[in-house]
Amino acid sequence: MSKNLEIWRGEPYPLGATLTDEGVNFALCAENAMAVELCLFDSPEPTATELRIPVTDQTDQTWHVLLPETGAGQLYGYRVHGVYEPARGLRFNPSKLVLDPYAQALAGQVTWAAETFGYTFGHLVIDHRDNAWCLPKCVVVNPNFDWTHDEIQSAPLHTSIIYEMHVKGFSMLNPAVPAPLRGTYAGLGCQPSIDYSRVWV
Repeated sequence: MSKNLEIWRGEPYPLGATLTDEGVNFALCAENAMAVELCLFDSPEPTATELRIPVTDQTDQTWHVLLPETGAGQLYGYRVHGVYEPARGLRFNPSKLVLDPYAQALAGQVTWAAETFGYTFGHLVIDHRDNAWCLPKCVVVNPNFDWTHDEIQSAPLHTSIIYEMHVKGFSMLNPAVPAPLRGTYAGLGCQPSIDYSRVWV
């Protein structure tokens, strides 16, 4: 990860990390922020290298930057600077990495530790310990999909069965689904779930 990245102004819309022909546009709405840093990571591991990029352009309440040398798969997060006054609902704490609310994917796991919280646990006193090591990282996603090997389904709509379900509820109690996959999207896509669905076709 180069420390001499080229930095462009970017656009305030759309929010989130958007892959463009020029690179990746990052846009974060932070109305009361005084400063924003985009943080790039080279892996989701706790020991990952972090590169902080000041986001200096702001349109209305949205902070934005475009990185032309960045692409899909880049891991990132933000550090947002501002006033820490919990009584007014303001809890800015740049010691804490925050996730992009518009992120389309995350890499890594949450490690629940005291650093996870923006304040001393049990109190609202600001906690200045860094939490990047214990949080997952946002991932820049390529929205394009290669449809080359897909085939158009020929079943007419009047013979189709549209099955609406709750992802967790569908596989949570199915003993044929491997225990670690129950109640997850992976459980929904595993063979016992697929076999069950075929019964109705």
